[in-house]
Amino acid sequence: MRSLDKLKNQSFPSVSTDEWKVKAEQSLKGKSVGSLQTTTYENIILKPLYSRQDEKAVPDYPGGSDLRRGIYPLGYVTNDWKIAQRLSCCKVEELKGKLDHAFEKGQTAISFNFSKDLLDANLWRELAESYSQYPFAINANDAHIPLLSLLENTVEQEVTRDKISGFIGSDPVSQFAKEGYISEEFVKDWVISIRSSSEKFPHLRTILIDTAPYHHGGASAVQELGIAMGEGIFYLERLLEAGLELDEIFAKMIFQFSIGSNFFMEMAKLRAARILWNRISDVYGASCDMAKMQIAAETSSFTKTVTDSHVNLLRAGNEAFAAVAGGVQYLHVSPFDHLTGANPSSDRIARNTQLLLKEEAHLKTVVDPAGGSWYVEHLTNELAEKAWFFFQGIETHGGILEVLKTNWLQKEIAAVYEKRIQDVQTRRTSIVGTNVYANLDEKVTYKVPQAKNSFFATREDTFEIDAIPDSRLAEPYEELRQKAILLEEKLDSKPFVGMICLGGLKQHKARLDFMKGFLAAGGMKAVESNPIFSVEDARQFVLEQPAKFYCFCGTNDQYETMGHDILNALKTENPEHTFYLAGLPEKEKQTLWIDEGIRQFIHVKSNCYETLLSILSALEVSKVEETKA
Repeated sequence: MRSLDKLKNQSFPSVSTDEWKVKAEQSLKGKSVGSLQTTTYENIILKPLYSRQDEKAVPDYPGGSDLRRGIYPLGYVTNDWKIAQRLSCCKVEELKGKLDHAFEKGQTAISFNFSKDLLDANLWRELAESYSQYPFAINANDAHIPLLSLLENTVEQEVTRDKISGFIGSDPVSQFAKEGYISEEFVKDWVISIRSSSEKFPHLRTILIDTAPYHHGGASAVQELGIAMGEGIFYLERLLEAGLELDEIFAKMIFQFSIGSNFFMEMAKLRAARILWNRISDVYGASCDMAKMQIAAETSSFTKTVTDSHVNLLRAGNEAFAAVAGGVQYLHVSPFDHLTGANPSSDRIARNTQLLLKEEAHLKTVVDPAGGSWYVEHLTNELAEKAWFFFQGIETHGGILEVLKTNWLQKEIAAVYEKRIQDVQTRRTSIVGTNVYANLDEKVTYKVPQAKNSFFATREDTFEIDAIPDSRLAEPYEELRQKAILLEEKLDSKPFVGMICLGGLKQHKARLDFMKGFLAAGGMKAVESNPIFSVEDARQFVLEQPAKFYCFCGTNDQYETMGHDILNALKTENPEHTFYLAGLPEKEKQTLWIDEGIRQFIHVKSNCYETLLSILSALEVSKVEETKA
């Protein structure tokens, strides 16, 4: 007992930041602590350590001050978030069956992918009357106007209308950005529809600010927030002009965000969104209760992959956790295989992800789990300030519609997307199962993209703009894998690169393993030689494994002692072959290697995508030439 008491009374000595820096730099072997800093796509510099010195004054509890900590004093303890899994179905009867099953298994909101086939009066009457205990969570897109009209005509009893809650909304501006057309007349019709339904459905939100199209175009968190505020202001002004009361407009709004893979950034994004909207509501003079931002969130499609799709389970779980910790009111978690077609099992797993966060991670019982974190609060402040500056830029350029008409906004988003995609291509950003740790034995089913049928293209009053593409980070590598599959069908074997392994296994294994992973990202395999100690060994391997491409693998010493002789002999005898070298020699030695016939040095900073694309394209051309011959 004495030893235990002594242990309990011990404490760690306090350590200053300077002392920590000394220890850290010892571990870094000469590098400065500053080398651990990273710059995000939001141009925010992340420090390796946050301390009490970074502490900023924040509200003492959720529901207070700038609302960063949430809109309810007790968070999810009194106001649990709604599990709003979007069901996929085309027929009315199928939808009702899926809804009943989903509610039985834990769903808590009426949510489904809406289509015009579901504009059925009987369906909506039953939804309003038989499912009134559940709120709606529906993005009606371009069918919003006829849907609200149908709802008004179908649900006639005032008592039933009062029970309808949640949101059935649409965001014309984000639809414009997605489809590449702007229709001012459509906005006018939309405003009339909102005004008409406002009094009839007092508890239903109908004004949706949906940033998903911008997120899927590659926008940074700063841009998403700035755009959300720009759209919010646009709708506020239009609806005020139409005669709606300020508090009435705020009470009809809901914001929808896609949640990406940067856990803390996405958490801070939601917190910053409430700060910004609270600032705007203060400027307009809205009442506190009406102006509290309601947030619907969905896990991102931008981060998901077709290849090794089960990894999407981890991605979606991480994103859902960030959404809940950030403070949302509605959440949809995408099934891991939704890109190729979800099934009942994957739908169940997606729904259960939220139930796990509620029941096993106990997030519904913790009030603002991120509150008070020096890092999260600092990041929240930085995001809010930068997003406000971006929002001001939108307003300076004429507002949200004008920046879309001039393509200013599209260019701003495209610049961030290019940075993101460059990092993916060079594998600075890892996508497990796609550009790193790819599984060559995986049988991948690629969904044929459906032709885009734009609703706005059929209208005569439209103004054409550059559409923001609906993209994913993994797409470049998935296209490589498709190329490799097509080549395999033509060649009757998987495309490969021969590995000239210099020295024993211990000498060449590290770079051989690197090359195997490098090539697998493009659907190609590495065919390795036996240990090579002479020119004759290399010749024999080339004869046994005739290929268009070969790569040297070994240590730097072996490259110098035997690599040059082998390369010169092989290049002289096989001038049509292309040779690579794994690793990056010292700068003064690179010219000699290139002169002797090395096409490219492949190393950790190489553009993996471009290298693999050049190899696959050359193999395609070679096969076409063989066929013609």
